[in-house]
Amino acid sequence: MGSRKRWLPVALLLLAASALWPPVAAAAAAGGGGGEAEHAVQQHSERISGSAGDVLEDNPVGRLKVFIYDLPRKYNKKMVTKDPRCLSHMFAAEIFMHRFLLSSAVRTLNPKEADWFYTPVYTTCDLTNAGLPLPFKSPRVMRSAIQYISNKWPFWNRTDGADHFFVVPHDFAACFHYQEEKAIERGILPLLRRATLVQTFGQENHVCLKEGSIIIPPFAPPQKMQAHLISPDTPRSIFVYFRGLFYDTGNDPEGGYYARGARASLWENFKSNPLFDISTDHPATYYEDMQRAVFCLCPLGWAPWSPRLVEAVVFGCIPVIIADDIVLPFADAIPWEEIGVFVEEKDVPKLDTILTSMPIDDILRKQRLLANPSMKQAMLFPQPAQPRDAFHQILNGLARKLPHPEGTYLQPGDQHLNWTAGPVGDLKPW
Repeated sequence: MGSRKRWLPVALLLLAASALWPPVAAAAAAGGGGGEAEHAVQQHSERISGSAGDVLEDNPVGRLKVFIYDLPRKYNKKMVTKDPRCLSHMFAAEIFMHRFLLSSAVRTLNPKEADWFYTPVYTTCDLTNAGLPLPFKSPRVMRSAIQYISNKWPFWNRTDGADHFFVVPHDFAACFHYQEEKAIERGILPLLRRATLVQTFGQENHVCLKEGSIIIPPFAPPQKMQAHLISPDTPRSIFVYFRGLFYDTGNDPEGGYYARGARASLWENFKSNPLFDISTDHPATYYEDMQRAVFCLCPLGWAPWSPRLVEAVVFGCIPVIIADDIVLPFADAIPWEEIGVFVEEKDVPKLDTILTSMPIDDILRKQRLLANPSMKQAMLFPQPAQPRDAFHQILNGLARKLPHPEGTYLQPGDQHLNWTAGPVGDLKPW
């Protein structure tokens, strides 16, 4: 209790670093004091020091060329036409990456000069009535698309996909299941084991994350967040904020498996703590509330990641990451240790002590780093694309893998893939 009392009198000091990137940018764009807006950014934000800051601001144009396979519409655009909800859920990066690449300066129409080959297949666009993606057809859709490109073009067959990349934003990526035990049992789709996977799922030493994958943020709608921006001078009067499930009684009635018990522990320990604004309610002011909070909890759910991480960074709320062994988006460019707080799942009962014991100077510096426009931009998939956004960070990741290593191209007699491997259900035609 003593540490809590020590923290409260200085809470208002945190306002000095609560400047948000989008309102400042909007003010400058409106012509209302551009010089003042620029000064505000300089005063309240801090550039990432060293190589990470340089990587974050890299420009991929001129460093790689990408050939996009022209697939039948049933693999992509027809799915969106059938169910436009695919455009707004957290897995939508696969759709917007396709749209971005079609008009990108890195695109080449000559496959012979391509460094990378991209197969635009939407594997998360088969939705339930509630809008949740069903992964059960995804392996068949992906296999069908690979069979199509391998039959029509020679490029897959010369590398078994080693110079190809796929966007797989499922809960457990190319393991194609939303429950971890079943995802582990399935493993990565065998035909993708030489390809580079661009995925939201990242956890160390996990069968659903293979070496060389590029970890990306989940999709969070930039326009929607922009519409809920409030004044950067608004006091951050909420200490800890979280909205979401604590128990998933439908899939985990006993409460020990969902989030490995971490969310249940949050609720049991802090539901009555006045410093913790946590609830299952999802108010209309959700985005505004995040902008009024100092810390935003980002616990694991069924998977270790969620859009809360994106929302926290964009709204300048220090992310408290509760997901052991998580691999975070663009970790070579974003200094997560400097902008966030990592709490082990077993230490959730001590969360109030951990956060109230943080030195004010450390909190202020995290907020200044979070106010850096490049940091926020890297977490978003805006329409249209903008420099240093998530699209460009993906391209930067692909460019850093060039030139392709020895062994990429098959020698006569080489065969790495088993086209009949995997569950029997995956082998059915789609």
